[in-house]
Amino acid sequence: MKHQLKAIAIIPARYASTRFPGKPLAMLGGKTVIQRVYEKAVSALDEAYVATDDDRIYQAVCAFGGKAVMTSNQHRSGTDRIAEAARIINTDADVIVNIQGDEPFIHRSQIEAAVNCFVEAPETQIATLGKPFTNDKGFEALSNPNSPKLVTDLRGFALYFSRSIIPYIRGKETNEWIESHTFLKHIGLYAYRSDVLQQITLLPPSPLEMAESLEQLRWLQNGYRIRVATTDLETVGIDTPEDLEKAASLLATFDGEE
Repeated sequence: MKHQLKAIAIIPARYASTRFPGKPLAMLGGKTVIQRVYEKAVSALDEAYVATDDDRIYQAVCAFGGKAVMTSNQHRSGTDRIAEAARIINTDADVIVNIQGDEPFIHRSQIEAAVNCFVEAPETQIATLGKPFTNDKGFEALSNPNSPKLVTDLRGFALYFSRSIIPYIRGKETNEWIESHTFLKHIGLYAYRSDVLQQITLLPPSPLEMAESLEQLRWLQNGYRIRVATTDLETVGIDTPEDLEKAASLLATFDGEE
């Protein structure tokens, strides 16, 4: 895909994980998880880098021919890590895309949709994705606090993100809600203008962020414009060894999709 601006991916990847230590290096269909994420990123963007604080991940990325950057082990978020990596590589990219290192099933079209936000609406400072909840998932999926929801204005800019169901549908039973409104699930892929990425890492945690434990509320509460592209495609993150087993069974069908 040719963009009207230069866009690169920086993929934060840590070895330490409470639920699944070393998951970026876990094997999935003959390749490591991090290699699969990297290959998806370079298929959509001008270039990609893995930002890590672990030499094992760094060496593994270099071994398959990827680009890697060693960063501090003191970062509290992936956003901080990719901001440091962007400074190290001294990129001239207009836009930096943050693709999670445990998302081997991210779709190329989703990456491109996030980048296109900056073309379609030049006032966009940050872009992310929203996916409509479907009827087959039911109210239980909609009410899951681990699946953040978002609402936008009429131009597609985020108004709010929440672990609660937003909006509340007055006058209807909860089993009618999904049929009454298009609820959006937040997909945690972000793209930032390069200068904005550096700015947001200097912001202190905001009250709404601390209440909901959602980093994007810090940016929103500080007045940054977050554009939301919609996608009908699901992503599958890998948080546990059990997730890896499920991912292996999905791999054959996914490889044929885009």
